[in-house]
Amino acid sequence: MVESCFGTSGQPLGVPGRVLVGEGVLTKMCRKKRKARQFFLFNDILVYGNIVINKKKYNKQHIIPLEEVKLQNLDDDAQSCNGWLIKTASKSFAVFAATNIEKKEWMAHITKCIEDLLRKSGKKAVEEHAAVWVPDGDASTCMHCRKTQFTFVNRRHHCRKCGAVVCGPCSSKRYLLPSQSSKPLRVCLHCYEELTSAQKQTANDHNIRNNADTSGEEDTDDEDEANKTVESHDLPKFYE
Repeated sequence: MVESCFGTSGQPLGVPGRVLVGEGVLTKMCRKKRKARQFFLFNDILVYGNIVINKKKYNKQHIIPLEEVKLQNLDDDAQSCNGWLIKTASKSFAVFAATNIEKKEWMAHITKCIEDLLRKSGKKAVEEHAAVWVPDGDASTCMHCRKTQFTFVNRRHHCRKCGAVVCGPCSSKRYLLPSQSSKPLRVCLHCYEELTSAQKQTANDHNIRNNADTSGEEDTDDEDEANKTVESHDLPKFYE
């Protein structure tokens, strides 16, 4: 059923042992604004996509292996409530449920699936996760130099290491972040300095060890303005 809803735009989901645990609509914080997304929780993956026709058709399918996921609670504030972070090595983002009860249900079921997977596989939880991008609307000026005002000419950019919104000159460097991409990615000057310093320190430590040894021896999610919004709120369904 889920495969047919995504049609040819999605990947095959039928795998022996895979079970649909729950489904429902969550609001995902995208780069420019919040948007409704349909989520499907399986016992080994989390799938979400853009809503074209509610309960019938979705596109832009994203698949996240649960072994890579870490959840982090978000406290309620004046602007948002019932939210939490879904963090992976390649991408992290915030989602929001309609009610606190739904939030607790989602987080509890996802957490249980992750714990069951890690226990069965014997693997350890991933420790390094991608930064959550600061939404464009939260920064009218560069978060690095604190001077550049963003306009149609001075575009916003995101540091792939810390997620800050920065101007072009303050994000002119590229650095290889293997967990996110096989190609060097845009990073701010602050993160670039930290990364290169850490790299030099690692190289120095490696050389010291070698000398001692020789003497002894990656979504956008903001490209779908044509999507239809969900007209009414449906409660999420959980099957386990």
